[in-house]
Amino acid sequence: MSPNIFNLTAENIQADLLEPSKDTLFIIDFWADWCEPCKQLMPVLDKIASENIGKVVLAKVNCDEQQQLAVQFGIKSLPTVMLFKDGQPIDGFAGVQSESEINAMLEKHLPKPEHELFQQAIAAHQTGDKPSAYTFIKQALEFDPENPDFTILLADICVDIGKMDEAKAILEQVKLANQNTQYQHVLAKYELAEQAADTPEIQALQSALKAEPDSLELKCQLAIAYHQVKKQEDALQLLLTVLKKDLGFGEAKKLYLDVIASLPDGDELATKYRRQLYTLLY
Repeated sequence: MSPNIFNLTAENIQADLLEPSKDTLFIIDFWADWCEPCKQLMPVLDKIASENIGKVVLAKVNCDEQQQLAVQFGIKSLPTVMLFKDGQPIDGFAGVQSESEINAMLEKHLPKPEHELFQQAIAAHQTGDKPSAYTFIKQALEFDPENPDFTILLADICVDIGKMDEAKAILEQVKLANQNTQYQHVLAKYELAEQAADTPEIQALQSALKAEPDSLELKCQLAIAYHQVKKQEDALQLLLTVLKKDLGFGEAKKLYLDVIASLPDGDELATKYRRQLYTLLY
């Protein structure tokens, strides 16, 4: 028997159904041994449950043995199947239905992949794992590119990991109707980060480089300063100009790879600049 299938009784209903249903979707199958349609339906439900471990739990009620439960749930015919969540029935059917029909009913109540990814992004964001948060929310947006909650969270994460150009582009695209409190918070955070990034050290290095535009050392120093304030694309662009002039100059190649390594998995910026380095190397 699959680990997410069990026999429901009057003794275990509180611990195994009512409490867990706050977080889990249950399929309850009301059946009896004398009921031939029940026996026809049971393997279909078993298959669906085994294919959805971690998403649903199948609870079986033998109505001959658990007459009290059958009365409690108001069962009038067999087989009867209920979807149960948050302590109450939310959907169901009586009689036999096909696997595709049952899956279609389930689909309406199972969490959608993009919402699971959104929750994973929020959790990673809150625990400080910004690269994973970025990856999760980008994946969620592949399912639902127009979702304003997804796009605002992406902008928030972009500010945290220094993808300021991407954050700016996202914030500019948010429609007026979706510019809620969270949007205003992220916008203010973006503006503060932009101001903080324009440090006296960066200003001094920019002035020095303007006076000596061919200085590879100054370019490396400015790239390090950019990296420290999370202006990763500016840092990579400067280091690339150094490597194009002298592939073996100082720590330029190591710095370049370190900046790429600091970017989230699957980041388009990392892919772009890694490819450009390979072009120089080979």
